[in-house]
Amino acid sequence: MLRTPTSLLTRIRSAMASTPSAPKVPIPRNGVDYRGKIVLAPMVRTGELPTRLLALKYGADLVWGPETIDRSLIGAVRRHCPRTNTIIYTRIPSHGQQAPPPESRESIIYRLHPERESKQLIFQLGTASPELAVQAATFVAPDVAGIDVNSGCPKPFSTLGGMGAALLKDPDRLVSILEALVEQVGKKFEIGISVKIRLLETPELTHALVSRLVRTGITGLTIHCRTTPMRPAERALREQLRMIANTCHEAGVACLMNGDVESRDQALQLMEEFGVDGAMIATSAEKNPSVFRGDADGGLVGWKEVVRDYMTEAVAVDNKWGNTKFMLAQLANSKDPVYRDALKAKSYSDMIKTLGYDDLLEKAADIDENVRLSAESKQAEIRARKEQQKKHLQSVKQKRLNSPEGGDSPPRRQKYLKKRKREVDDAETVPSTVPALSAAAIAM
Repeated sequence: MLRTPTSLLTRIRSAMASTPSAPKVPIPRNGVDYRGKIVLAPMVRTGELPTRLLALKYGADLVWGPETIDRSLIGAVRRHCPRTNTIIYTRIPSHGQQAPPPESRESIIYRLHPERESKQLIFQLGTASPELAVQAATFVAPDVAGIDVNSGCPKPFSTLGGMGAALLKDPDRLVSILEALVEQVGKKFEIGISVKIRLLETPELTHALVSRLVRTGITGLTIHCRTTPMRPAERALREQLRMIANTCHEAGVACLMNGDVESRDQALQLMEEFGVDGAMIATSAEKNPSVFRGDADGGLVGWKEVVRDYMTEAVAVDNKWGNTKFMLAQLANSKDPVYRDALKAKSYSDMIKTLGYDDLLEKAADIDENVRLSAESKQAEIRARKEQQKKHLQSVKQKRLNSPEGGDSPPRRQKYLKKRKREVDDAETVPSTVPALSAAAIAM
């Protein structure tokens, strides 16, 4: 006889409470306990604010935001947007320059909703440095319920900087990052610090790593049941799950699982089967966030209703246009003609009209104006940017034509001649194997 999802969760929580001898790391006052939770996994692009709000609406217990690199937060500005009632972190991109061009516009690094998600939002940090991790985490800690260190992402943009899965090969660095965050951020702001890792090559190596990590003071550990070389299409490996969960429990740390978890009901069954405390849902939630609804709550919602709910959230928080189009491609039925036409839209207004959501048109038009997606504002911005670039190039050209002494020689030529003259002067007073230049050579 199958148990109902509710009785499964009750059984799991009862099992946790019935082992008083097992230690339990204290949950900070402003933090959250990961035990008994089904959560939205951290996903780049997918994990932006509208998806998180939709996941919470459909029953997610916690939501992870997309990995955010520490350096992108350091030097950023925190602002409250009264129109959307959101908190945004912005900065001017450097584009590889020490001084960004004056026409550069601020980029939104992160957006969150303080009323609807902050008590359930875990901020995932990409880092390879204890110092930078603390700086970045300190900036966002007042707005979130926990900081999670990404130690499992295998993508080059993360691993090439020593972050993500690269940390699995440098456990000393990973431990130092977690300890620094626990001491300098977790205790100060009274929130939990956690880590997300992948399986190592052998169970012995995985056990050794987990044993070290759970002694750093973290409140939770998530294990993605794949090794670093494995791709999402490859089946998750769950043979080590119970060992990992037991290792976490011996230190009083909550253990979450990730990998091929497709629904709330399945998550609860896996939690009972392997003894883990919670589960993350990733790919399935990207396609349909209503996977957080159990069968007892009505199960999956149809894609048309999901798309409407998503667009309602997206326009309410001024979501980035590119991200909204990306998510529409994940959520909608690709065979539906309306879907194909909506993806051709060039603005929120066009998309909302195509989808037939007339009640959202006014808000969509407002967003188009505010994010400069209307035809007039976009063309005006392009013209202004071209004019600023033209003036900037003219200024640079004029500086190159003028030497530091006011002559006609370029600065680089003047610098070269000064350097060669110093070498000649030095040669007159200090013995050297380098022959002195003639006056003609200097003057050439």
